[in-house]
Amino acid sequence: MSLWKIALRSLQYRRLASGLTALSISLGVALVVGVMVIHAVVDQSFKRSAQGYDLIVGAKGSRLELVLSTVYHLGKPIGKVPYDYFLELTEGRFAPEVDLAVPCCLGDNYQGYRVVGTTPDMFNELEYRDGEKYRFQAGENFGWGEYYDAVIGATVARKTGLKVGDTFQPGHGETAEQGEKHSPFTVAGILAPTGTPNDRALFVNIEGFWEIHAHGHYDEEQPAEGEPSSQQHAAEEHAAEEHAADAAGRPDPAESGGAGDSHAGAGDAHSHAPQAHDHGEPQLERHVTAILVRTNTKRMTRAMALPKIINQEADAQAVMPAEEITRLFEGIVGNIQKVLLVFAVLIVIVAGIGMMVSIYNSMSERRHEIAVMRALGARRMTVMSIILLESILLSLGGGALGLLLGHGLVGLLAPSIMENTGVVVHALQFQPIELVLIPGLIAMASVVGYLPALIAYRTEVADSLSE
Repeated sequence: MSLWKIALRSLQYRRLASGLTALSISLGVALVVGVMVIHAVVDQSFKRSAQGYDLIVGAKGSRLELVLSTVYHLGKPIGKVPYDYFLELTEGRFAPEVDLAVPCCLGDNYQGYRVVGTTPDMFNELEYRDGEKYRFQAGENFGWGEYYDAVIGATVARKTGLKVGDTFQPGHGETAEQGEKHSPFTVAGILAPTGTPNDRALFVNIEGFWEIHAHGHYDEEQPAEGEPSSQQHAAEEHAAEEHAADAAGRPDPAESGGAGDSHAGAGDAHSHAPQAHDHGEPQLERHVTAILVRTNTKRMTRAMALPKIINQEADAQAVMPAEEITRLFEGIVGNIQKVLLVFAVLIVIVAGIGMMVSIYNSMSERRHEIAVMRALGARRMTVMSIILLESILLSLGGGALGLLLGHGLVGLLAPSIMENTGVVVHALQFQPIELVLIPGLIAMASVVGYLPALIAYRTEVADSLSE
């Protein structure tokens, strides 16, 4: 009979103690697996949330807050940038270095979810992951002239019950308890799940966003009783202008591309900049919260100098979101993951010590068994090897069970994680680092099994048989 079979039979004889020892190891391994899998998935989710563009241009202030508010819809926007600065990126002095620029306006919410004013380029041109553009599970993207249409994320649709054709009224501020209600928007499309923060946001046509805020004025004052609100007044002005245009026989701005005249020229790679609509205020009164910029790879040298040039000016700053996200993840989230991983490894070590104690305590009961084996011709090293193999079998059995428990736990928690964070995880998302667990468990088993094996090695045959 091989030594492995002898060790296995010995564990089966003490199946209760062996099972409890393996279970304690499996719980520690399951915690290690859970930490590693979730950390890897969160890392990927963090880093892919800002894909599709190289720079974020926004107001002067905290670079991290600009990234968090723009990419992750967290915290308050740090300020506003004049609209003419957006035009500098699309039509002015920076245009040759810019392949695409997408404006974003923040400041509203619906039931606690961020409302973002932007252009159709957000979903027509940008990618949420390398090589993957946004898809719609229902409806379609809003058009340039559809000022009061919106696209909502998958999580928002699931949580609020909004469907294509439904209307919603954004509220002023970042939380559901803040501010007055604005004019309603109609849901034109619902995004397919992306696993990014955009699943938890609502995107409206930037023209409609400007109109409900009186063309860039984020007015906190409530209208006096009996007076029309600013957004009602803007809507009435817009309707009056459309009526006047029809009466004069001129085309409707929505039909003639008024919201995006830069459609003209198919070779122009610089987005479709929203055009000014004269509602009694100059175009420079408009503002944007941030601009997502994809630089021109054909002019790489000049494009790499673009952030430095923008940061030297007084109106705006340029941030590389990938760098800020990496710094945040490695500086905060990464450290938390390391702490959790240390605790998980300590649990495995404690379980290993428990295994050593269990085998050690059984040695007094097995002195007669070991003496018989020696009397039948087994050498000291053979007996010692059997005890070490028992320790290794317990570790491997507990490790295998821990892997199953860890991935099973991730699978069970996946719907809850998706529901609350938007991060997509799967039970079968194995990480290469998990391969280190097997040799690590074997090494630990050899260490903790050495003391009981040494006792077996020193067992005296005559004394044990006489007892």
